[in-house]
Amino acid sequence: MSTAPIAPFGRMLTAMATAFKDDGSVDLDGTARIAAHLVDHGNDGVVVSGTTGESPTTTVAEDAEILVAVKDAVGDRATVIAGVGTNSTQHSVELARNAAKIGVDGVLLVAPYYNKPSPRGVQHHFDSVIDATDLPVMLYDVPGRVGISIAMETYERTVASDKVLAVKDAYGDMVRATHLVDMGYAVYSGDDPATLSFLAHGGCGLVSVVGHAASPQLKQMIDTFLAGDHVAAHTIFRRLIPAFDAVMGVPNYGATTAKAALQMQGVLDNRNVRGPLVPLDDAEYAALREGLAAAGLI
Repeated sequence: MSTAPIAPFGRMLTAMATAFKDDGSVDLDGTARIAAHLVDHGNDGVVVSGTTGESPTTTVAEDAEILVAVKDAVGDRATVIAGVGTNSTQHSVELARNAAKIGVDGVLLVAPYYNKPSPRGVQHHFDSVIDATDLPVMLYDVPGRVGISIAMETYERTVASDKVLAVKDAYGDMVRATHLVDMGYAVYSGDDPATLSFLAHGGCGLVSVVGHAASPQLKQMIDTFLAGDHVAAHTIFRRLIPAFDAVMGVPNYGATTAKAALQMQGVLDNRNVRGPLVPLDDAEYAALREGLAAAGLI
């Protein structure tokens, strides 16, 4: 009998990029190709319009169009999680309600960024979005991007809702992660290189960026570890280290490196991003290619 922790949205998910045309408009066909490519290569689900999807630069109307394109592309083959986290509660509620109308499988809710609310403010924000729909919720704790962390007392109050199932944890403290597991959260690694550590501390899976280039290998690593062969899982991890370094070890990483990797694989014909991001330059692109090649991915 399996003792692996329950993974309500699947074990291997990628926070997918959003494709853009040369004129800066959303490329819905390209975005659908990304979603299909990820699912075809082992993803149990995709997270849409998160940080890697450049959600701070897309409009409410574009977010809805992107979700529809992804849903149409993957059908029932994978879970679709809609990123609805913003630094405006009203805006996040609107995004959540739109996602519910489209029929996604859940929402990703990050702590509000830039305006740095108190724990009471974060609780109000979370409660407002959670209560706006019947959708399952994955919280997202990423203090390096939003400027605050989710307080443990907020976690304790929020998990009381039967709609709050999981957290994408990019805080990176394994003792803290263990406490979240004990509270009842399904804990997903929000940092590719930390995935084995999270699994060893009761985590259930990964929400990835490197999955744009290495989904089959990451899925194999997770499945192998949870099957009890930790040595083999670590061997896969070690092979992927050059890819981790190439995709996530540079200042200009995230959507930029994900799209460049997709271009190398022929999924996209460009690596366009929206400002303030800029696409990888030729030297950065060459370094990414070198890292992915060293990991045996291209």
